[in-house]
Amino acid sequence: MIGEMRDLETIAAALTLAETGHLVFATLHTPNAVQAVDRIVDVFPSHQQKQIRTQLALSLRAIVAQRLVPCAHGGRIAQREVLINTPAVANIIRDTRAQELTSVLQTGRDTGMCTFGKHAKELLKEGQIDKETYDWVKEG
Repeated sequence: MIGEMRDLETIAAALTLAETGHLVFATLHTPNAVQAVDRIVDVFPSHQQKQIRTQLALSLRAIVAQRLVPCAHGGRIAQREVLINTPAVANIIRDTRAQELTSVLQTGRDTGMCTFGKHAKELLKEGQIDKETYDWVKEG
């Protein structure tokens, strides 16, 4: 478990551990799953980024981005975005096409993926958030 991946050394260690078969859970402060991929790659010098994209494409299992939003019954509830590393996602990461990840997230429901917007709609339907909160958070 890595509390926060803030620097190159920590991210490199996490990737190495994952590559060697260890289950790694880590946090990273980014607004969404797509930007988490970008942040991981961008922390490395440009001459290493191709190698890092390959490592990430091979070892990543999922990214869960979440934010706490006001719950209709008081308190807060987690609104989530889930990116699963399918073969298509791995190819996109490896081929430096991160801008395509948003489309994959939107169409990947059958593989367990979910956008912030779709999850907000589910939370509204379940009565977990009210319409005002939904309107505020639906676009992520």
